[in-house]
Amino acid sequence: MTTTPSPAPPFGRALCAMITPFTEAGSLDLDGAQRLADRLVSEGCDGLVLSGTTGESPTTTDAEKSELIRAVREAVGDRGSVVAGVGTFDTRHTVELALAAEKAGADGLLVVAPYYSKPPQDAVEAHFREVADAAGLPLALYDIPGRTGTRIEPETLIRLAEHPRIVAVKDCSYDFLGAQKVLSRTELAYYAGCDEHNLALYAVGGAGYISTVANVVPSRLRAVLDAFEAGDTPVSPRLQQRATPLIELMMSAGLPGTVTVKALLNELGLPGGPVRAPLRPAGREAVDELLAAYQELVTD
Repeated sequence: MTTTPSPAPPFGRALCAMITPFTEAGSLDLDGAQRLADRLVSEGCDGLVLSGTTGESPTTTDAEKSELIRAVREAVGDRGSVVAGVGTFDTRHTVELALAAEKAGADGLLVVAPYYSKPPQDAVEAHFREVADAAGLPLALYDIPGRTGTRIEPETLIRLAEHPRIVAVKDCSYDFLGAQKVLSRTELAYYAGCDEHNLALYAVGGAGYISTVANVVPSRLRAVLDAFEAGDTPVSPRLQQRATPLIELMMSAGLPGTVTVKALLNELGLPGGPVRAPLRPAGREAVDELLAAYQELVTD
């Protein structure tokens, strides 16, 4: 039996869902964003996803989103891809953001399922097609029903894969069988959107990950995929398991990932700053636990 090599993922394998740094006064910290973006790419990220869940997109303005893209594009140049989150619950507004992101220099678009209004699947499909038709950039569809209230069903993804500009999925569905169903029937690049699934999804044909935890340990997460890609299958799960305590604290301990990332970055003297309301900063006890788990992971 012969196999053909899988095509290269459209945005790279190891992507970071980057936070949006703010100043202590709460305004956009473009200098901090550039410094953080440069660090992330230098330490193993193939690309950066801006203005997603972790980037606090619900509380940044359209103008801030475009400013952020331009600043990060300037900082990373052609060393990494820049994918802009443009999804909203309003198709017209999403198209406007998509066109603005393209103009600002993004390489691709992350488009979440329309949230709050819970449209049926035919309306979800029409929403994505309208955005893909309007924009000139490739799209990654973001399936995170726990936040949106609306699933992008596997059959919907299979139909949408026929569109030439719909090329990828960020999967936070917690439906591993559904992901494999789509993988088996399409050429969509499937990115793990939940850090505990990074290796598992990659092992069954996924493209890589779009990681929140990569904001603080980009090289440690990249090493998991690198070991698997090199055929070192005994080592890759051990590396994934070693990161599990930090992943659990950052993503499953009751605080949003944005809050835990910024808590750690601020403790480490890296660009982060405050979160915007309604989010609130982590308390001292949580910060100490996060810092201990981080230090345990990075200490060889």
